[in-house]
Amino acid sequence: MKHVTQIRQSVAISVVLIALLFILPLAVIVPFRSELFSGESPVDETEQAPFASGDLDAQTVLKVLDGDTVVEMDMGEYLVGVVRAEMPASFEEEALKAQAVAARTYTSYKILTGGNHGDTADICTDSTCCQAWIAEDRARSNWGEDADAFEQKIEAAVYETDGQTILYGGVPILAVFHSSSAGQTRQAGTVWLNDLPYLQPVTSPEDGAQIPNYYSRVSFTADAFREKVLAAHPEADLSGEMSGWLTNAVTDASGSVETVDVGGVTMKGSTLRGILGLRSACFDWEVQDGELVFFVTGFGHGVGMSQYGADQMARDGADYQEILTHYYTGVTVEPYRLTRTGS
Repeated sequence: MKHVTQIRQSVAISVVLIALLFILPLAVIVPFRSELFSGESPVDETEQAPFASGDLDAQTVLKVLDGDTVVEMDMGEYLVGVVRAEMPASFEEEALKAQAVAARTYTSYKILTGGNHGDTADICTDSTCCQAWIAEDRARSNWGEDADAFEQKIEAAVYETDGQTILYGGVPILAVFHSSSAGQTRQAGTVWLNDLPYLQPVTSPEDGAQIPNYYSRVSFTADAFREKVLAAHPEADLSGEMSGWLTNAVTDASGSVETVDVGGVTMKGSTLRGILGLRSACFDWEVQDGELVFFVTGFGHGVGMSQYGADQMARDGADYQEILTHYYTGVTVEPYRLTRTGS
């Protein structure tokens, strides 16, 4: 009888063990059956919520020309894309804030003065026309493993400066900016046709040793130089010795060329920079081995805020308002509600 009882216990235990073999996998799978068997992709827990603009920026809806397509977005959404494209996300937070305010101001100025696109759009994503702009997915692919941190920094720079605008006489200024200067920014009138009271030369503290391609070198054969200059100024006389082609250079305190005679034609240094494709108008030159060699410092037109200078000021403890009031003379930085003409 005892033997029969032991057999029954063994059978019962076996039945329980066999049941557990079937039940345990189901217990693990059932809570996740929708993720395992549905056609929908599981949610990416690292995906961030869409950017939400601050109150003032959200009130301004822009028509943005992106290629051949006009896209509507509010000011904050647009500015996040601009800051992604225009300034390295590794820069200090206060420098990124300064960039956000400069970009907001530049956009407001363009809208108030009629812009470049008439009724088609308020602004575009082409850096040669308005400001550079990049979508989040493209920026993230460029940033790699730093994408989350960089996106968070840029969105914070825009949100925390909601509506902040650079004003002169109570209206937004032409808040131009550039990558790096040669220790001093330039007066607007030495680069373009008109001077502006808030775009005056100021010192800029960028550390050239820390800036990629801060010093650059470009050389031209005699034929290549002639081709480029004569295409823009066919009246230039580029005969005789190459060493006499450029004369009478006038430079500012930073070494940027204000004017220079090229083959007898007086032109702005910024004009020659554009003709030759130099990184800035802060250049010197000499003849080496039958070629005209240019030695260039900095990058950009040199007017307004230097981005690398802004980053250095932020590293030294300046906040975004201090940065902006340094680079733009006689301005204030205040909340501003953009009101379009007729609205």
